Amino acid sequence: MDGLTLLAGAIVVLGFIGIVVPFLPGLLMILAGIAVWAVPQNDGVAWATLVLTTVMCAAGMVLQYVIPGRRMAERGVPGFSIFCGAVAGFFGFFLIPVAGLFLGFVAGVFGAELLRLGDPSRAWPSTRQALAAVGWSLLIEFATGMVMTATWIGVLIFAY
Repeated sequence: MDGLTLLAGAIVVLGFIGIVVPFLPGLLMILAGIAVWAVPQNDGVAWATLVLTTVMCAAGMVLQYVIPGRRMAERGVPGFSIFCGAVAGFFGFFLIPVAGLFLGFVAGVFGAELLRLGDPSRAWPSTRQALAAVGWSLLIEFATGMVMTATWIGVLIFAY
């Protein structure tokens, strides 16, 4: 295994850290790691691997928002509450690194729903749905990263 492959692997690992700790763009980092390996190879197998993992990355990035968004909409969580959660999560990330993203999101959704519904017991179900959506989004992103990485490792094992 050469140094470029090790560097690519390190970038892929950083991508997985970025999925769990949303400071780095996880799937894009994984794709960047694969690209660091594929481009210098300059052969058909490497380019095909890069194209395939790029398609996987794009699909995962779309699905990680579409599926949870639909689930929340089906369960009646309004878009404004989700927007408030996203804004609060953004600011929470800077106030309390890493954990603030999740805490801010929950607080933002809960606050918006409390304002809308006027009752904490009625605001909590929407907040739970938003939390579940965050979980689904992370799961989809992680699974996509695993499939991309498994594809790359498979190529390394069987084609090189």
